Amino acid sequence: MATDTMSNLMVEFKGGQKITMKLRQPPSLTVKRLETRIPFQSSAHRWGDEVYFEAPFHSDLEHDSRQDMDVGDVAYWPDGDAIAIFFGPTPVSTSLAPRAYSPCNIIGRVEGDASVLRSVREGASLVVKIV
Repeated sequence: MATDTMSNLMVEFKGGQKITMKLRQPPSLTVKRLETRIPFQSSAHRWGDEVYFEAPFHSDLEHDSRQDMDVGDVAYWPDGDAIAIFFGPTPVSTSLAPRAYSPCNIIGRVEGDASVLRSVREGASLVVKIV
């Protein structure tokens, strides 16, 4: 259900946590592929201060993919066909800043406090939908 005006998505977790993300504008190819798959359900996984979940599409690395992230970045991980939301250091971080396992495509940013994700449990069901 992609539209030219889609710019905000919500990820709602079974435990009650919710985050809203503003999608990258103009939309990259990865964002366009994501938009065609909304809404979808998945299960959360934790990796340090990162929550990630399987996405129902594939996209290759883009020219501006990166591994070093900022708190609140939302990225697509091509190696695992997953969306990752960063809210602190990960096991491969060399400082307090988040670092992805391998390069990712930036798809957006969390609006508000991404640290609410600290209480997301491994395996929690979630839904991604348009706000």
